[in-house]
Amino acid sequence: MKVAIIKYNAGNIRSVSFSLERIGITPIITDDASEICSADKVIFPGVGEASSAMEYLKNRKLDEVIKSLTQPVLGICLGMQLMCKHSEEGDTDCLGIFNEQVKLFPSKGLKVPQMGWNNICNLKTPLFNNVPENAYMYFVHSYYVELGNETIGTTNYGVDYSSALNKNNFYAVQYHPEKSSDEGQLILQNFIEKI
Repeated sequence: MKVAIIKYNAGNIRSVSFSLERIGITPIITDDASEICSADKVIFPGVGEASSAMEYLKNRKLDEVIKSLTQPVLGICLGMQLMCKHSEEGDTDCLGIFNEQVKLFPSKGLKVPQMGWNNICNLKTPLFNNVPENAYMYFVHSYYVELGNETIGTTNYGVDYSSALNKNNFYAVQYHPEKSSDEGQLILQNFIEKI
């Protein structure tokens, strides 16, 4: 199976690659459109800032490539936010795959960014096969995706928000499965084997 990790100016690609290697997948890390389009599965990770990341994607026409993909795609953290319609971070128009807005956490009574372990609830789709309700995942983010029709997992941090999304062949999670122990590893394995 050919699994492509989209390379762009956002961190955490290596840890995703190592996590896949633990389940027997050696991914290619690439920003080449033909390599991405010919992959069986595509992972769109990211740690960084929305406006500069979108600018990088647009300059290399990767924004159009990602939107055109028909195979299963998994966005992680910033990747999930960039797959939404708009982000308050840098007032950024994003890819618009998911019809959701990305908002800054309210600072009143909350430490922002949310950093550390939190649980995931209301899990839907085979992405979460054998993942228990209220499993703990590792989060690092200042912005969140609102709840909507495409929500397949929720988390509460001052507000209830979408910690996972799905529309057609596109899936996304806000947390870092590659840093989230056995349950996180299982989510990546489910994406490879069940989606």
